[in-house]
Amino acid sequence: MKNPNAQSQRQNVSPSNSPSNSSPSFFSRVPGWLVGFILAIIAIAILANLSKSFWYFEVIENDQVGVTIEAGEIQGVLQPGIAYDFGLFVDLVKITTSAVAITVEDPELITLDKQRIGLEVTADVFRPREADIVTSNYSRYRNIYLNDESLQQRMTAFTLQAMKVCVGDKKFDEAVIGSGRDDLRACIDDELSALAEPIGLEVRNVAVPQITISPEVQAGLDAIVQSRLATEKAKQDAEKAKQESAAQQAVEEGRIRVEQSRLQEEARQQITLQQLKQQQLVAQLQVIEQEKINAEAVLQLTAVQQEVADEQALVDIAKELALAELYQRFPSYVTLQIALANSAAIKPTDKFVITPDGALPNLIFSNGTLPSFSVNP
Repeated sequence: MKNPNAQSQRQNVSPSNSPSNSSPSFFSRVPGWLVGFILAIIAIAILANLSKSFWYFEVIENDQVGVTIEAGEIQGVLQPGIAYDFGLFVDLVKITTSAVAITVEDPELITLDKQRIGLEVTADVFRPREADIVTSNYSRYRNIYLNDESLQQRMTAFTLQAMKVCVGDKKFDEAVIGSGRDDLRACIDDELSALAEPIGLEVRNVAVPQITISPEVQAGLDAIVQSRLATEKAKQDAEKAKQESAAQQAVEEGRIRVEQSRLQEEARQQITLQQLKQQQLVAQLQVIEQEKINAEAVLQLTAVQQEVADEQALVDIAKELALAELYQRFPSYVTLQIALANSAAIKPTDKFVITPDGALPNLIFSNGTLPSFSVNP
């Protein structure tokens, strides 16, 4: 049998006092899937953090070397490439071996002759790539190998020391003027390399791009430069005057030489002309002499020819002379010859008229008779 009081009591309980009707908590209002997702992320992070102590798989770039460490001890040095390992408490540390540029300035440096100058030095610093150097120096210089700022601080200190040593060993002119700057740069390079070598660092491309001096020294240098320029200008002016004088003298000497050459050429031409005339006269004389010889030869030849002609004439007229002598000695022979000649001269058609001595014959032609007369005186 039911208790009527119990029923009454259930009815008298207010809703606010019922546990089922109380307000829900914060976690009861968060979705379950979101809580699971957050827990998964946390678990992955914890697992990833713990996994570093058990394995690694990484890429070593061309400007890096990798230091493999296991349980705090260096196991080796890896060159660029893919690196991986499994084990308990293993790790890979990368060291960048590309150049780290440094620039160091020191405005107060004292030279050997107590002059103040300021220097700016630049250089490139390289961390080691060799396994033995990295292995022996890594534990002592880990910060310098891994942190550029630590490296720059250490190299700045080394550079300042090298600058003081090199400037302090040189006089002002040796450190500042002319080729002294290159000697100063070489000194700083040597000192800096000697300081960086024990750490395993390599220093290259050391340069001294800027040297500053105090205004007083600058004014003194300007005065020296001006004086030197004035001296050089005076030397240049003197040299210029000397060169101009030499040039003018050379021009005058050249003119004189030209005139002398002209006179010498004229004299040579005159000599040549006289020689030619002499040769011409000699040739003419030779021609005259030859003509004389020829004339004499002609005269001799003519005389010989005359003698020959005379002889020939004598030969030719010898017969005539003999006849003449014969005619002279024998007149009757002459008469005979005349008769023979007349007889030979008469032709069959000739006619003769014989007249007494002293009488002139008359010539009778067809047109009449013509008188004849004596022509003898």
